[in-house]
Amino acid sequence: MKRFLLSAALLAVVGAGGLYLGSGKAFSQANEDDVAARQNKYPLAAKAGEDTHAIDKAPAGATNQGKFDDKTWKFGTAWDAPAGSKLWNPVKIKMLAGGKVTGGTVFTATDPEVYCAMANAGYDFIWTEHQHDARDWQTTQRMWAACPYAKAVPGVRVAYTDEREEQHALDAGALVLVVPTVRSYQEAILARDWAYFPPLGRRSNGGGQAFALYNSVPGGYRATINDNLVLILMIETLAGLKDADRIAKIPGVTAVFAASGDLGNHSGYKQNDPDYEREINIVHDAAIKAGVRLCGPYAWVDRPDFTCFQAGSETGAIARGVKSELGKLADTQGQPEVGPWANRKK
Repeated sequence: MKRFLLSAALLAVVGAGGLYLGSGKAFSQANEDDVAARQNKYPLAAKAGEDTHAIDKAPAGATNQGKFDDKTWKFGTAWDAPAGSKLWNPVKIKMLAGGKVTGGTVFTATDPEVYCAMANAGYDFIWTEHQHDARDWQTTQRMWAACPYAKAVPGVRVAYTDEREEQHALDAGALVLVVPTVRSYQEAILARDWAYFPPLGRRSNGGGQAFALYNSVPGGYRATINDNLVLILMIETLAGLKDADRIAKIPGVTAVFAASGDLGNHSGYKQNDPDYEREINIVHDAAIKAGVRLCGPYAWVDRPDFTCFQAGSETGAIARGVKSELGKLADTQGQPEVGPWANRKK
């Protein structure tokens, strides 16, 4: 009942145009000025009109002394996860244990009920499609809020490596982030940077639905999401293959995905052609050498060393479910001789 009420409340505020960033703990980090204002004191603030020369010297007691240098900055401990913090993302836990995980694809659906049916169908995460579908982030946010603690955690394939894309995905609550068409080591670094909070990455901390969905996790969302996020980078082009080894070794990368369709599209070969299989094996080898997970389409569930998969879409799942339910009665419709159903192929 508690989960139902939370879902209803989230849907209500999302439907009204956005989450209310009130004074609760979930969003207290969203605006640092609000925090300072509530404390009503600025003990180290510069005096009005005074040049403190802060770029050249630090106040007494500061860890970072001398002239300011972003390259040598010693990151503080304010956002360290509490000692002994346990993981709370089921997908990350299963992957680290060596289990196989599968993402069910929500390709075109925008109805929260359809999303929730997929999320409770048995998958590990939902692959919400944003690369090849035109849905907007408010729609995705609303779907995720409808059943935030379904069996499958929220996941998404964003359109491309981009700070805005990844920020929207993560602020909405994604726990599995898939970044497609990574063409170079440099692009992979950016994909990682936008995915993680400092010091590992450069994600902005401005609040969002995620802080409400996960406000009760031990240690808090901001301090623990870096450990719990699953980041999957897709290798889909010849340029990406060239840098596959370096991409897979980037700290924060959980898995690399051998894109079965686009590796054929970008190379001119199809599955079982020697050149195509060489492409897949390049991604395979990169994952093995880096000690990260190797992902691919669900059709490869028995292919050696592949442990995470993209399964079919919601429409395919419906068709498969009906055939399984009806058994020998599936596709046994009557056959009229006239009308729109005449001469129908079965």
